[in-house]
This record gives sequence, structure tokens and C-alpha cells, in this order.
Amino acid sequence: MIFHVHARKWFERLKFMVVFILFTYALYHMLMILTAWIEPGPRYKEPSGRAVKVFQDHVSVTDEGPMGERLKLFYWLGE
Repeated sequence: MIFHVHARKWFERLKFMVVFILFTYALYHMLMILTAWIEPGPRYKEPSGRAVKVFQDHVSVTDEGPMGERLKLFYWLGE
């Protein structure tokens, strides 16, 4: 008689754990779907339509170039 009561209690605990794991799994996947939906698109992709991607590829990185100016500004502002 006592064994039967303990088995019922363990069965209820097992059922709770299974339901808990299923809800956790479902919540995880819902959050992953929500994250994919909210996440912004890639920032540096090739533009579509008649748009043109503009960047400075020809600038040299020397002391006389923009990096030197940025370094001087860094030391001048002290950041």
C-alpha cells in the first residue's frame, strides 16, 4: 500500500519534469524564431537596385595618411 503511494508521487514528478522540459524546449525555439525575425539585415551587403556602394579603397595607411591624422587626434583629445 505504501509503495503504491510513492509510485504515484514519483509518476507525478516525472510527468511534471516531462511537461517542464517540453515547455522549455518550445519556449527556446519560439525565442530563436523571434530573434531571427527581429535581427537586422547584414550592414555591409552589396546594395540592391541602382544604389552604389562607396568606400575609400585607394587610401594608404601611413603616417602621412588618414591613420596618422587619426592618431594625432587621438593623442590630442586624450581618449
